[in-house]
Amino acid sequence: MSDALPLDLLSDEELVTAHLDGRHGAFQLLFWRYRDRLVHFITRKTGDSDRAQDLVQEAFIRVTRHLHRFDTSKKFSTWVYTIAGNLAKNELRNRSRSPLVLFQKLTNNWDDDHRPLQFEDSSMKPDDLFRKRHLQKLVEETVSELPEHHQLVFRLRELEGKSYEEIAELTGVNLGTVKSRLHRARHSFAQRIEPHLN
Repeated sequence: MSDALPLDLLSDEELVTAHLDGRHGAFQLLFWRYRDRLVHFITRKTGDSDRAQDLVQEAFIRVTRHLHRFDTSKKFSTWVYTIAGNLAKNELRNRSRSPLVLFQKLTNNWDDDHRPLQFEDSSMKPDDLFRKRHLQKLVEETVSELPEHHQLVFRLRELEGKSYEEIAELTGVNLGTVKSRLHRARHSFAQRIEPHLN
């Protein structure tokens, strides 16, 4: 009977059941079993260890919210890693709309989506916030210098995150033309903005 066993001898799935049965400390133990591993996992995906700590907290908030629906015949580890992975993916998607990431893409590789982004959340620091606003303005001014048909594909792809297919539909040109315009727009953008970034 798992009720009689010390908590630390229970499997993850038994801890879930113990917690739902009201056994004190069961959830805390689950959290400590996974916290460091998940911080490491999210840090590898996002390149930001501070943000990873927040996202692990968020993952466990979601776990508590949905724990009553967890199927204990499945592995808890798979479930919690899936939640953490989705949060990391959302984080990267949100960041990719930021001019700071645009800058990183252009100084690394435009299509290198698998590179963890070294990105600092600047919301708390006035000097970082100023730099972010300055960069945003710089990006906007640089984009507006591009030829109009390049501007359009660049904005749709890099600032709004549209897919190549969506851009082709919106602009009424074929996929090949979208890709070649985007390639030229990125090259031109990088050349124009580079002197301002050093």
